[in-house]
Amino acid sequence: KKIETTAAGVTVTGTVTDDKGDVRKIPENAKTSAYALVAADAGKCITSTSGGVTVNYNEFSGGSAVTIVNHSGSDMTITQGSNLTMYNTADAATGNRTLAGRGMATIWFQAQNLCYISGAGLS
Repeated sequence: KKIETTAAGVTVTGTVTDDKGDVRKIPENAKTSAYALVAADAGKCITSTSGGVTVNYNEFSGGSAVTIVNHSGSDMTITQGSNLTMYNTADAATGNRTLAGRGMATIWFQAQNLCYISGAGLS
């Protein structure tokens, strides 16, 4: 492995990894039943085939992001947990969201109690 630093930037020969793995990939966390997001999900893609996903207060810090993919053909619910405000970027509404079958949404956290959600198939 080789690292070269120049005025133009950093060049790496080999792979670049962090605690989540290869930085050029988005790690998947596959779920087959109801799931509540945890801090370790930051930077990951949660795929769900059933049961929906809950987003709880005080689980993520500002700047964290999580993507959710509905890996089924049926609608699923993304539940806004207690004391958390989850704004839908399409209309500024808060509350639970529905993610259509095969839909994908990303949640970005401004703080531990406030996040924004947007995506395809999100209502």
